[in-house]
Amino acid sequence: MKQLIKYGTVVTASDTVQVDILLDGEKIALLGENIVPTGDMQVVDAKGKYVLPGGVDVHTHFDLPMFGTVSSDNHYTGHKAAAFGGTTTVIDFVPMDDLSLKKMIDQWHTKAEKAAIDYGFHMNITKFGADVLKQIPGLLDEGISSVKVFTAYNNNMRLMDDQIFEVMRVAAKHQMLTMAHVENGDVIDLLVNEALAEGHTAPIYHAETRPSWGAVEASLRAVALSAMAEAPLYLVHMNAGGEVDQLAYAKDHGLAVYGETCPQYLFFSTDDLRKPDGAKWVCSPPMRTKNDADRLWDGISDGTIDVMGTDHCAFYFDGRQSINYEGVPIAIPGKELGIDDFTKIPNGLPGVGDRMPVLWTKAVNTGILSFNQFVAINCTNPAKLFGLYPKKGCILPGADADIVIWDPDKQVKYGVEVAQHRTDYNLYQDWLLTGFPETVFLRGRKIVDDGNWLGERGYGEFQYRKTFSKQM
Repeated sequence: MKQLIKYGTVVTASDTVQVDILLDGEKIALLGENIVPTGDMQVVDAKGKYVLPGGVDVHTHFDLPMFGTVSSDNHYTGHKAAAFGGTTTVIDFVPMDDLSLKKMIDQWHTKAEKAAIDYGFHMNITKFGADVLKQIPGLLDEGISSVKVFTAYNNNMRLMDDQIFEVMRVAAKHQMLTMAHVENGDVIDLLVNEALAEGHTAPIYHAETRPSWGAVEASLRAVALSAMAEAPLYLVHMNAGGEVDQLAYAKDHGLAVYGETCPQYLFFSTDDLRKPDGAKWVCSPPMRTKNDADRLWDGISDGTIDVMGTDHCAFYFDGRQSINYEGVPIAIPGKELGIDDFTKIPNGLPGVGDRMPVLWTKAVNTGILSFNQFVAINCTNPAKLFGLYPKKGCILPGADADIVIWDPDKQVKYGVEVAQHRTDYNLYQDWLLTGFPETVFLRGRKIVDDGNWLGERGYGEFQYRKTFSKQM
């Protein structure tokens, strides 16, 4: 079926123009002024609206086991929430719970059979050995062109520096991108043990035992390792102002280093962890200070930070109480598991559906970001860095017809009901947002229309990603 989106203002990472868009099946067929509809075309009137590429969120966690429970959004519920927020493609992380990477990937494909939007995988490398290194090139055959390493979570997911260096060298040799979670695991362990010994169990100690200087130090260490390995590097969920300084330093020295932050680090702080419901804000790395947020905003507006992710990993605030999801009551143990011990609070927040609407109101409407910058960090840059461009993240002939019609005047009192995540709270509860997705197309199919869900389980397709290339 052919569809013609007419009269809208098309916004890409580089241009804002009034053109019509012809969709032919799953693809964008043509961009042009005053395209005349024919009898076989369905016309979509986008007058007064902006037409954007579907969002690409390259940092999500669905159906992830943690602390004796599991994250509350799976590859259907989380994908549905993403779509309502204007995101049409996500990339999830495959944990390394077995020495066979293929075995874990197959398990994640089974979990993702219910996918509602398009998706890809990153591979965590949290165990090390010669056999693991030999398996990394084979990830490309699985459509996976990125691996993730950790400098924290001792005795669990952390690799030592020499091991990270070796992973980076292998990844670089095969044109793969290494992602790094950067904190100082040794300092964290020491401070956590001290806090518990002194009887400090409240959520604020999650932040106070993970000092920001540890993230700054570890980010520079990761940059140095990537420089020595001659490997591209992507710093995930940057949250400390000093990390932006390290990223800028790397870029000033011509290194292929890129960075991502997440909305929670822009709008919340350690003060939120001190609230009676502070467990809602527990994630790793933790919230920081307003000064950190200000430096992150600087890094976004001047282009130092390349991508806005979410690190979506939703849990219930109180999983002892059920919520109604698509007409069915469901309860999943959540953050109440750590009611007497911050180390037992599942680490993670809902966010995949919040990212684009919240940033539109708080960054575009306020002039912090231009329309084009908004599209760049939410759509185009992540697609380019992770081997999805020009299939995803853009509005070009031949690209997938992933389209968001955005109503800049629509006002929404936001919160848990609007956001569609399968959890019992939302960080942005009762925020008044101006500008919201009205219609969302995934590969030419309308999956959200004026607040109505038209998508379905299993429609999402796995995306085999290209190798890394320096397109930024």
